[in-house]
Amino acid sequence: MLPPFIIEQIRQREEEKNRARREDNERPRLELPLERYPSPRRAPEDEDDPNRGVIILDLG
Repeated sequence: MLPPFIIEQIRQREEEKNRARREDNERPRLELPLERYPSPRRAPEDEDDPNRGVIILDLG
């Protein structure tokens, strides 16, 4: 058998856990309208962009 003060400590901890759960359930929540199945992304129509450039780095 456990000593009474240990039983009381266990009971207090359980009550604190239950109180925290209740407080979490009472808090307001924001639900975002997210799509479950997002539409596939379209590929860019013009792959060869004339503004595309090349950078050469000389590390030597």
